[in-house]
Amino acid sequence: MTDQETRHRQRRARFESLAHVVTESLHRYLVRRTSPDMVEDVLSETMLVLWRRMDEVPGLGTGSGPGRGPGTLPDRDAVLPWCYGVARHCLANARRADGRRLRLVERLIGARQESPAVAADHSDLHAALGTLSELDREVVRLWAWEGLAPRQIAEATGMTPNAVSMRLHRAKKKLAEKLRPVRKNAELPGHEMSEGRSSQ
Repeated sequence: MTDQETRHRQRRARFESLAHVVTESLHRYLVRRTSPDMVEDVLSETMLVLWRRMDEVPGLGTGSGPGRGPGTLPDRDAVLPWCYGVARHCLANARRADGRRLRLVERLIGARQESPAVAADHSDLHAALGTLSELDREVVRLWAWEGLAPRQIAEATGMTPNAVSMRLHRAKKKLAEKLRPVRKNAELPGHEMSEGRSSQ
């Protein structure tokens, strides 16, 4: 086997170990943010970007150091926040492309249509989330739904941990005010479930 073949095999093994750790969480991340017909396409694009930029994934390593032999899985907490950031950008790109296609269809048929990416959920929580800015919504969802700590949210969004903490504090206060009349003493759903991780 040539050196090039060996390097390719090692790279593929590293990617497979990364995919094993993050794919399910990335799928869940996308399901919560877009329509079912977009999830698989965006997930595929996300994994393609991860393959191309695998050497940039924090915590993945090169596969040649101690404890990085074949079959060794990366630390989920180390790699997932960065991968969420990739998924977030891929989803934004897909939404822009989908929006352009939708506008073209609307012009062709001469009738407005609602984007499939717009959720039909009019629950109190989604209404309250809708009062936040897009970035604040994402910070809250990463905290409440994905169970990320502020330092991990910072890695996923490109902000500083301090900026994340401030946004999260203000957003939670605003949500509490909106939800108090109809949902006294309730917390954000999903945050205290076992799928979440530490919020500290």
